[in-house]
Amino acid sequence: MLETKDILETINMIDNEHLDVRTVTMGISLLSCIDSDIDRACDKVYDKICRYAQDLVPTAESIEREYGIPIINKRIAVTPIAMLAAACPNQKLIKFAHTLDRAADTLGVNFIGGYSALVQKGFSAGDYALIESIPEALATTNHVCSSVNIGSTKAGINMDAVKMMGPIVLKAAELTKDNNCTGASKLVIFCNAPEDNPFMAGAFHGVGEADCVINVGVSGPGVVRAALAKIDDKENLADVVKKTAFKITRMGQLVAQEASKRLCVPFGIVDLSLAPTPAVGDSVAHILEEMGLEICGCHGTTAALALLNDAVKKGGVMASSHVGGLSGAFIPVSEDAGMIAAAEKGAIDITKLEAMTAVCSVGLDMIVVPGDTKPEVISAIIADEAAIGMINTKTTAVRLIPAIGRREGESLDFGGLFGYAPIMKLREGSPEVFINRGGRIPAPIQALKN
Repeated sequence: MLETKDILETINMIDNEHLDVRTVTMGISLLSCIDSDIDRACDKVYDKICRYAQDLVPTAESIEREYGIPIINKRIAVTPIAMLAAACPNQKLIKFAHTLDRAADTLGVNFIGGYSALVQKGFSAGDYALIESIPEALATTNHVCSSVNIGSTKAGINMDAVKMMGPIVLKAAELTKDNNCTGASKLVIFCNAPEDNPFMAGAFHGVGEADCVINVGVSGPGVVRAALAKIDDKENLADVVKKTAFKITRMGQLVAQEASKRLCVPFGIVDLSLAPTPAVGDSVAHILEEMGLEICGCHGTTAALALLNDAVKKGGVMASSHVGGLSGAFIPVSEDAGMIAAAEKGAIDITKLEAMTAVCSVGLDMIVVPGDTKPEVISAIIADEAAIGMINTKTTAVRLIPAIGRREGESLDFGGLFGYAPIMKLREGSPEVFINRGGRIPAPIQALKN
């Protein structure tokens, strides 16, 4: 039974504290579209996506109107395209990217993810060619997002793939240098990538998933911060965050169930991540400061973030029948007003961010680095972050944007939800010899749990 005070509280969260459903994402399997002729495969891909997702945007918009809940993004995630590419070797794989983009245009979705490859233990047919095509794919499309999984706790880290991704990230930025290097902002390199993640740019539809599912990502950093602002010094921070996360996730569960019912598609998961935006009052960094830190990045930041991330999971998991995806707190520099301010003041740098990724969702996200950064340095950053994910049995990722033609101390402005960020200084010394060794970093002993 809903009580008046609960309804009024939710209205206040939406109106004044930036509570929203960040994304309704439809996952679609493209395994039935595999064909040795790439043109036939692309026709099948386009037809299936448009058939399954034709009502996605109108349905989300109708739920928005009826319940008064903002749904910011409507998205699609598909089977990693490298799996389709394996059936049509030596053909121009960029056609798949253009097909996905055309489908996204037709359907009116914000992004479509899945121009991806899973190479944590090695390369199979189609993987090399797809990865090589990523920069061009991102430069010549508007809605396509790409990801590559280069490691896992079970498999270890594929250092040949790590070596390969440094130049790919750099090229993706170079091909879009006249558009604020946005190609690199649509590319994520994962360790332990989840197969049901609704958030871009890392969403893809895993092979273990149903033919079609609805996954929902909720977000409410402003709500959590407002709840913490009302308590006194003696109250338990974790309890307040848990109770608030429960309320946020219940809203996501409602939207997910409604979308599932109206689209006649199974409900997958609710991802209860706190995803910030550049808007004032919608910052994860400001939550940490509300806990008692003078500025995000000072000593104590990692501990506060660990508390936040764990409490969000504990509160959210009780509010939904299926929780998945990434589920925790995101710390993208350019998309978080508090992170931007901390970076500009020098309170937070890439080393501190790396430490924070050991206790929160995702990893080094939306970080702008100098445009003359060497590819092996980018690869080394990817390797460091993958090692944290592998050893800690958690998802980590890297989304770096080399600012071509710009240096440390300048900034890059993406606009919209991507925000802007100062160009961060990287550490001295070259990892070139280590990265060029290639091979594999073996899986840690805790992988042997059978």
